[in-house]
Amino acid sequence: MIDEVTKQRIIDAAQIEDVVSDFVSLRKSGVDFIGLCPFHADRRPSFHVSPSKNICKCFACGEGGTPISFLMKLERMTFPEALRYLARKYAIPIEEHEESAEERERRNQLESMFLVQKFASQFFGEQLLHTPEGRSTALSYFMSRGVTEDIISKFQLGYAPSGHDALLTAATQAGYNVKYLYDTGLCFEPGEGRRGGDRFRERIMFPVHSVSGRIVAFGGRIMGKSDKLAKYINSPENLIYSKSRELYGLFLAKKAIAREDKAFLVEGYMDVIAMHQAGIENVVASSGTALTQDQIRLIRRFTKNITVLYDGDAAGLKAAIRGIDLLLEAGMHIKVVVLPSGEDPDSFSRSRSKEDFYNYIAKKEADFISFKMTLFREEIASSPGRRAEVINDLAHSIGLIPDPIERSVYAQNVAQNLHIDEVLLLRQVKMTRTRHLAGKATEERYHTRQEELRKEQATTIEETTEVPTPEEEQENILRKDPPSRLESELLRLMVRYGERRIPIINSEGTEDEMSLIRYICEWLGEEGITQSSPLFQLMMEEAIAQMESPESNTNFKPAHYFANHERRAIADLSLDLLSDRYQLSESRRQALGIFSEDNSPDLQTLINMTLRTIHALQAERVLKKLEQCRVALNEAQRQGDSDQIMQLLQKITELNAIKKDLAEKLGGITIFPH
Repeated sequence: MIDEVTKQRIIDAAQIEDVVSDFVSLRKSGVDFIGLCPFHADRRPSFHVSPSKNICKCFACGEGGTPISFLMKLERMTFPEALRYLARKYAIPIEEHEESAEERERRNQLESMFLVQKFASQFFGEQLLHTPEGRSTALSYFMSRGVTEDIISKFQLGYAPSGHDALLTAATQAGYNVKYLYDTGLCFEPGEGRRGGDRFRERIMFPVHSVSGRIVAFGGRIMGKSDKLAKYINSPENLIYSKSRELYGLFLAKKAIAREDKAFLVEGYMDVIAMHQAGIENVVASSGTALTQDQIRLIRRFTKNITVLYDGDAAGLKAAIRGIDLLLEAGMHIKVVVLPSGEDPDSFSRSRSKEDFYNYIAKKEADFISFKMTLFREEIASSPGRRAEVINDLAHSIGLIPDPIERSVYAQNVAQNLHIDEVLLLRQVKMTRTRHLAGKATEERYHTRQEELRKEQATTIEETTEVPTPEEEQENILRKDPPSRLESELLRLMVRYGERRIPIINSEGTEDEMSLIRYICEWLGEEGITQSSPLFQLMMEEAIAQMESPESNTNFKPAHYFANHERRAIADLSLDLLSDRYQLSESRRQALGIFSEDNSPDLQTLINMTLRTIHALQAERVLKKLEQCRVALNEAQRQGDSDQIMQLLQKITELNAIKKDLAEKLGGITIFPH
């Protein structure tokens, strides 16, 4: 467990722009920052980061949070994991007792899987550098490829020894639960005619990092020649690893990509490593597979510009470029470079200086549509039928581009180069785009309906294997009955300005002051507003408890406290209450009584806003009671219950008087001077 003092130190130290910029390329926008949202396929920057409030928010999909909740959502961390991540980032020491084997087994399954991945990486590293087998077999290979020990350390490269169960034995002796070695795919579980043991044997090892730097998988290259074994094998997909969602080298490349506003895309592990060795760091690898939408989304966090490096094999080129259409559809600006015959990014970067490499790129790179047109030029000339096929294929690629001006420019270029009618080509582009978008819409509707059916099925089938914890049940209750609009407005005032001091006059006639939180609670009690949503009630109770706590009475900051709350429902609501999509103009700020740099209203305006909301909330309650009384009156009249009728009429009269009084208050609030 992390003690409260250390927890608070971590929360206080974490700066939202520092944390988010590790995952998203940000640019300054006024006093805030903006970037592409990492939670959805964002094409225009919708993700706003506010250093003054220490929160982030996407105004397209609604996701965001504080530094802690951002990490929890994006990287699927638990609350303690996010605290540990930030503690490492800001060099804050955490004192925790060493876990026993039993405690390690009780740890969250995901965290346990990350732990064994980390251990495996350290084990493979030791085998590479400090064992005779590793040094003679693997280290000599790296040295022959020009890979230095600094690069080996940077990429955490390693070696899996030839022993049948070397990793399995070492991990279990170190106290790691064998279950997680099986779950991550590091080891095989005995059964089905197969002995248990290590998946990776006699291979050089390439750890695959998530964008935050955690090891999620491994790739292994066989040492020596073998007709029976695959040259490369990878970790199987599991709870923490999906091949389609990771890009090799992105963790080490993201800052360089953002700085250069460009990413190089290559195929393999050694391509990335060799380019780093040459001083070219803005490079990632697809690991031999076509790019997926999730991988493209990762790159788009840091840049829209991508240059794909290919070797000179023409047949391979024609097969490889089929996967680039997804990049066009995502709005990426794609360049293609074909390396000299017999070269790949690994050999090319090792045989040239960094300056020569960039000079070649600048001279040879071409936009994707022009490159594709050149690549198929011979086929275009071969027959009218093949010419029509290639032009239709080009029209399809152009139709995927989301920007209409870019589509028009590319269509014009193709029409001029291939000597076809531009209007005809634009018509074909429009047709292919319309068909593509219609197909996508149909597919999305299908998946949406499948998800709805899955949810419906899940709610009708009795859950017998998983019983919600009390905490989960409470979270469900809070989310099922959210605060009303007026309750949310009161919570907004409390979260943003709850520590502000409000002047009051005591019953003895003396002047005093109280916090806005206490001021709201006093008014709610005086006006008899007691029936509230669970979330509203809980946040008000916690706010009062914090204000009255001797430890935090003078230092309690509601915005800080609630935005970093361990209950997701409270933290998410607080994020919404603290978020401002638009900046107010100067005239609007003055009209609202806002004169400070942090957008805080002056004291009188704040009091007026608070009382107006309380009176509106009371009026809402009165209207509900009036409606209930009218329904009951109709029933009493139907039954001829004269006593009940008289009581209800009297109640309605009283409520109408209250409603009239509230209407006057809402028309113009008078507050005592201060």
